[in-house]
Amino acid sequence: MMLVELKNAKSEVYASSLAKNIDCTYSHVVKILQEMETEGLINFDKQGRLKLLTLTRKGSDVASRIDDIRSLL
Repeated sequence: MMLVELKNAKSEVYASSLAKNIDCTYSHVVKILQEMETEGLINFDKQGRLKLLTLTRKGSDVASRIDDIRSLL
């Protein structure tokens, strides 16, 4: 669901705002995001003290497929 949330975001997304949007703890979100970065699904773009989250092409494809499956349910 994090990937779909990133894909559908209307503005810049940071780990803290993502955690709030999906009602999850910041530490848990960061751990999952680090695993997603390792798999090549997202990028962390450092902007000062903050890290902006962006989807890679692979991450965008996966998010689209998840969204498609969700719409079928």
